[in-house]
Amino acid sequence: MDQKSIKKHIADELSISFKQVDASISLIEEGNTIPFIARYRKERTGELDEEQLRTIEDRYHYMRQLNQRKDEVLRKIEELGQLTDELRGKIEGAIKLQDVEDLYLPYRPKRKTRASIAKEQGLMMLAEKIRTTEDPHVIDEEAAAFLQPEKGIESVEDAIKGAMDILAEELAEDADIRKWVRFYTWENGCLVSKTKDPEARSVYEMYYDYSEPVKKMPSHRVLAVNRGSKEDILKVKVEVEEEMILKRLSNWFPTEPHRYTQLIIQDSYKRLISPSIEREVLARLTEEAEKQAIHIFSENLRQLLLQPPVQGKMVLGLDPAYRTGCKFAVVDDTGKMLEVGVIYPTPPQSRVKEAKEAILTLIDRYPIEIVAIGNGTASRETESFVAEVMKESKRQLYYLIVNEAGASVYSASKLAKEEFPDLDAARRSAISIARRLQDPLAELVKIDPKSVGVGQYQHDVAQKQLGESLTQVVESAVNFVGVNVNTASTALLQYVSGISSSVAKNIVKKRDELGHFQSRGQLKEVPRLGAKTYEQSIGFLRVFNGENELDKTPIHPESYAIVEQLLDSIGLTPTEITSDAGKHKLNQLDIKHTAQEIGCGEPTLKDIVEALLRPGRDPRESLPAPLLRSDVLQLEDLKEGMQLQGTVRNVVDFGAFIDIGLKNDGLVHISKMSERFVKHPMNIVSVGDIVDVWVLSVDTDRERVGLSMLSTERE
Repeated sequence: MDQKSIKKHIADELSISFKQVDASISLIEEGNTIPFIARYRKERTGELDEEQLRTIEDRYHYMRQLNQRKDEVLRKIEELGQLTDELRGKIEGAIKLQDVEDLYLPYRPKRKTRASIAKEQGLMMLAEKIRTTEDPHVIDEEAAAFLQPEKGIESVEDAIKGAMDILAEELAEDADIRKWVRFYTWENGCLVSKTKDPEARSVYEMYYDYSEPVKKMPSHRVLAVNRGSKEDILKVKVEVEEEMILKRLSNWFPTEPHRYTQLIIQDSYKRLISPSIEREVLARLTEEAEKQAIHIFSENLRQLLLQPPVQGKMVLGLDPAYRTGCKFAVVDDTGKMLEVGVIYPTPPQSRVKEAKEAILTLIDRYPIEIVAIGNGTASRETESFVAEVMKESKRQLYYLIVNEAGASVYSASKLAKEEFPDLDAARRSAISIARRLQDPLAELVKIDPKSVGVGQYQHDVAQKQLGESLTQVVESAVNFVGVNVNTASTALLQYVSGISSSVAKNIVKKRDELGHFQSRGQLKEVPRLGAKTYEQSIGFLRVFNGENELDKTPIHPESYAIVEQLLDSIGLTPTEITSDAGKHKLNQLDIKHTAQEIGCGEPTLKDIVEALLRPGRDPRESLPAPLLRSDVLQLEDLKEGMQLQGTVRNVVDFGAFIDIGLKNDGLVHISKMSERFVKHPMNIVSVGDIVDVWVLSVDTDRERVGLSMLSTERE
């Protein structure tokens, strides 16, 4: 398949034009990043978004690998002298790697098998007679001619058995047969799990005697069963009704079935085909389950990263613990650490009075407005303590629980040590918790995305694919929001389109030399930030209060001349853009006509106008603000039918976990999310959403709360 054919295949597969695929692949091969192409090359791609561009990139790489494998397989079969025109045509026409491997299977070098031994014994002719002869008595007679005691064929039965082994292997290696059996097993098979010890207690008890159709099994159950199998608690297999399969296999023989062909079919399926296809089906189940789990983790991470920042607020961050005490950090509205320390309001010390005095002193000393409490060990006890302190405070305060996943990873990292060399890991963690509230994106990028904890079974999926997917999500989020080049950390800068970790360090070093950047153009002076890197990154880097007002917008410098033409065409000066009259003119602009007039693409002009109307706007502002609380909720306070408001903390295949202010998040099952059918919880909620819920059930022993988003559940 040549390059043009590959691109046409991808276009047909994704239902987009050949021109879009061709342009996208060309741009990628020219060294452009996906965020850059999606934002600044819309005219060439027909406004494809990042997800579509990444799919094109993935499919293109797959098809190239497929081509390489085809060439390799053709070469190997040709070297064996067995490449026919028909086989060449089948291999060249294959569109899946699996199909190529099926076609190559009969020619693949293998260890000695019963069939290969039989071939060495000269039983190929007898095998062909068995395959084409209708009368088994004739076979019995002719088999006598193949007796060779010196080669181990001492009887007619030995000869027939060897010939049957040859046919069983040929049947099992027939590409069309394998393809059909694989499809039939996927469509009609059931995954069955059993336990080795029915009396043993474990988290896998629901799978001790379990069966579910393969094609309907959701990813979270697949991964749960896989984990149970790895822990040697469950035995897993795929079962399928064999009658139709055996009937299909009998069609491989040109004659009506007789006792020998029936035995061959049974042996081929039971010994060779079934175990192999079962492994393939289980592998596909796992692959698709992992893909879904990675997708869920990625979507949740994106929503978490894009939580709106709580700007202009001084925050008190608390990292709760029992024995080592509750670490605190006061952070000003710019994220600067002002004071750190430790209090002991929880057991075993329970120095509550002393802790209260310490917090009240901090509140008097600093204009703290919000308390951010990490959701780890002793979180709810600390929450109760904070609620009591707030009642004694003269100032109105609010608190909220912050997901502290990965905070300990950050606090022990090299980056954290560089930021706060004089503090221990626990105090760094308290600072991180406070900053997560002020700007989740800027703080969370300092942590390995896999440690953020907003998925399911993330430790059971392919870690390489998970890491790559999550890195792409972080890059996408960072470039979507944009980065203030004068305040960004190296951790944040290295996720900007085109910028490596070494260039990010050089930007910070240059910033320290200059005091701050006055314009985007000054970034050209940064060592190793060449012309290509500048082109890819500069639109995502913002310079506020600089020499050029456009430098704080997502407008790329390559389009500054277009902005000048636009303003000139509608009679606006740069200072009039944000005036009511200027906004009115921009809102009334005929995009199509103006784009033709100034020689600009419509998508680019549309983005420019949007940026001029909202210069310096943070796209996260449109998302719901965090839910702040002023009093604590106890499990004992809950009654069935009670209405509450909560924050979505995690979305999984079977529902969503909601923080309603308790120690453990409540669960809204997918069936309780909407009156209509819900294909997946992500179609209804996202991480960070503020939702109204009603209490369905309260399990005080296990501290679990069942919730519903259906208003019909109210009292």
